Amino acid sequence: MYNRRQTKDSGRAVRGVGQIGSRSPVSCDGVRMKVAVSGKGGAGKTTLAGVMARLLAERGKKVLAIDADPDANLASALGFPKELASEIVPLADLKELIRERTGASPGYGSLFRMNPKVDDIPEKYSRTYNGVRLILMGGVQKGGAGCFCPESVVLKRFMEEVLIYRDDDVIMDMEAGLEHLGRATARSVETLIVVVEPGQRSIATAEAVKRLAGDIGLASVKIVGNKVQSDEDRKFIENACGRAELLGIMTYDPKIVDADKLGISPLDNDGGRLREEVGRILDALSVRS
Repeated sequence: MYNRRQTKDSGRAVRGVGQIGSRSPVSCDGVRMKVAVSGKGGAGKTTLAGVMARLLAERGKKVLAIDADPDANLASALGFPKELASEIVPLADLKELIRERTGASPGYGSLFRMNPKVDDIPEKYSRTYNGVRLILMGGVQKGGAGCFCPESVVLKRFMEEVLIYRDDDVIMDMEAGLEHLGRATARSVETLIVVVEPGQRSIATAEAVKRLAGDIGLASVKIVGNKVQSDEDRKFIENACGRAELLGIMTYDPKIVDADKLGISPLDNDGGRLREEVGRILDALSVRS
């Protein structure tokens, strides 16, 4: 149990969250992909995350897509019908479940469990379409950094569950702040992809995300350039981010904009180039040193 008054020991409480009886992490055999996608709003991170998840499912993988951006749009990028997407309740909004699993009293009281049961959440609170299981995280309303409220505890435990203890391929659409990742889970993220446009504001966001990733121990950070229209755009991204960090390029395509207007997946409005480019990004991720 966590006593909200015990601020001195709160760091140790969080680090101890991962010890769940006799359970063991899944083996790291290079078969599963655990990837987080971040970037400035509008850079194309949700498009990349959605297409990656769809292509992995087409390759026969067991795919769990997680929309960890409070401004949730991943369902549309995956091609979910609106009626089906509307059935998915964000985890942070499942107040009754959170109270039940953490033992938190109304208004939180002073004590609640730091190690709630979450292993049944992916099956119970997700929906599946085109072979991709989707779950929404939602946002935690908090007054400052370092919130140890019951909602935050459940979300972080859920991330630990899917990244460390489950054998799904996991694609996470993150907000730039990486709010739902902590030190306990960062080591299990294979790669953080930061999507950038050829522009200084996008590059500045990428640098900020990289610093945050380093702070929580996420070692592998790669760049995907999006909305690239020329060799000059590509060279701008390479010079700004480093050629070695560039995982791949997505060419600007008005069909992606049209797909958003139509409310369909970019993959379902693609002439073939997007599928090919994201396929190469997946192939590059699959290469193990």
